[in-house]
Amino acid sequence: MNPNPFRRSILKLFALSCVLTTSARAGDLVLTLGGSDAVAMVGALRRWDDDGNPRVPVDAKARIDQPRVDAKAVRDADGRWVFRGLPPGRYDLVVITSTKVRVEGFHYPPIKEFDPFWPADAPEPEADTRAWIVGDIAKSRHYENKVSPLFLAGDEKGKEVRVFVQLVRDEPTSFDGEFGARAATIRHEVWQYTNRYGGWVKDRSTRVFDRVLMAGPELAKWTWAWEPKLGGIVVADAPVAVAFTLPARFDARTTRGWVPK
Repeated sequence: MNPNPFRRSILKLFALSCVLTTSARAGDLVLTLGGSDAVAMVGALRRWDDDGNPRVPVDAKARIDQPRVDAKAVRDADGRWVFRGLPPGRYDLVVITSTKVRVEGFHYPPIKEFDPFWPADAPEPEADTRAWIVGDIAKSRHYENKVSPLFLAGDEKGKEVRVFVQLVRDEPTSFDGEFGARAATIRHEVWQYTNRYGGWVKDRSTRVFDRVLMAGPELAKWTWAWEPKLGGIVVADAPVAVAFTLPARFDARTTRGWVPK
């Protein structure tokens, strides 16, 4: 006599839960990634120590297609990208495709001693504060000719604002001869503005995420986008699951990052 269909369903669900429980362990991070079959690498990067200092110095010879990562995911039979046994900490994920796309997560490290970490999706400052800071960055002098505040976040007291900034120089430099073409530099940093006596002042200290020097025509072929959902992922005493879908195309008007024209 066949078992009751309802009982069979319960047994199947129980068996599946046992498989998931035993296969996923503390330190495991699973990324369900949709939207592209051209993914070449998914990496996890623990940028900062517990005090917000860089764990590894920025590599002056870094390549856009080969970011430094602490671990690389393996694709399983279901198409998920799986990291096994990551040490506890906050991680940013980076995705590289064979079509010259780099999508990367981030979160805000502390700038001053004893300040906390902020998540990448921390609330934006008030509109007038945002406008003033964006305007201040635009009118300030920089070595780079394209300086873009990609994300801004403010604290609850309205006293501090952190800015995730992209800095690009693709005008002539002394490096041009090394590449046989115009050189380009691209880097990303977090800056902080502090409200002092009713006025906003940019702190001198910053946190540098990366710096890439490459031929300008080659940079012009790349998309380098930043995605809060892939940043500040805390790995502790339980498995972590993340889901993200790569856009079908990256629109320069809406993408936070570098997009070819």
